[in-house]
Amino acid sequence: MGLETKERYRQLCSIEPTIPVFSKDWWLDAVCGENNWDVVVYEQNNKIVASLPYYKKQKFGIKYCTMPLLTQTMGVWFMQNRNQTYYKKLSYEKKVIDKLLDKLPPLDMFYQNAHYSLTNWLPFYWRGFKQTTRYTYVIEDLTDADAVFSNFTREKKAKIKKAGAFIKVYQDDDIARFYKLNKLVFNRKKLAIPYSLEFLRRLDQACTLHNSRMIILGEDQDMQLHAAIYLVWDEMSAYLLMSGIDSALKASNAQSLLIWEAIKLLAGQNKKFDFEGSMIEEVEEFFKSFGAVQKPYFNLYKDNKKCVLLKTIRSIWKA
Repeated sequence: MGLETKERYRQLCSIEPTIPVFSKDWWLDAVCGENNWDVVVYEQNNKIVASLPYYKKQKFGIKYCTMPLLTQTMGVWFMQNRNQTYYKKLSYEKKVIDKLLDKLPPLDMFYQNAHYSLTNWLPFYWRGFKQTTRYTYVIEDLTDADAVFSNFTREKKAKIKKAGAFIKVYQDDDIARFYKLNKLVFNRKKLAIPYSLEFLRRLDQACTLHNSRMIILGEDQDMQLHAAIYLVWDEMSAYLLMSGIDSALKASNAQSLLIWEAIKLLAGQNKKFDFEGSMIEEVEEFFKSFGAVQKPYFNLYKDNKKCVLLKTIRSIWKA
């Protein structure tokens, strides 16, 4: 799309509260680079009423769009229209999604996670896309913190109260300190952390500039750092973007305490709390113990023969 469309999308992001933080222009600038993302839009009466931002990349001659680092979802955004009947809503979604897909540049592969608010992926299916269902967990209403706490499991409540007796909780702006603890999550699984401190600094600066992040740490009386969480938010929801924990001190349950303290800080702002989900069984069990509701979302993908051929060649080469 042209620069004018992208600039108009930037203006929309600055005033439209229902666009998730992961699809905001400033977020995409930080995680993709200003020149590495674009957006297609659908307009009515010269007003953008639907959009599809995408992260564009090229490798081995393959042009594709994929998900940026630390970005839970992107996908199609629709301006809310509460006056539509359900029949008209589905018909409208099909029409708009078709128009948006028609405007995408030629791509050998498309890979995106849609926000859970998109419940109808049939228009993508009819265009040759496939999907894998994934799950996140969401606390729907943070208005009353006591009501939220009452929905925690009995065991979770006990662990939080126990941790609260000796863990000091405080906010901090030291992104390097957080990164050090965050790396331990990957080290424990014998994985390399997928993003650099430089990348995280860039994202953190953007979030700070837009007043959209909070770092919360928990340490004991000996100043040993037990856990840390990194939250981001938009006008509609808060998200548990990253966490860090010292596995040697895991038994303190400091991470559960930090999440509860974050919920209390956010309470009254009418925000949801999105745990960002996981397909890992023990992580899923941890999230749902906070009384969160399961939310399915779609991983949508499509590739052409050129991309399939390259995958086959690479698999043969590795064999």
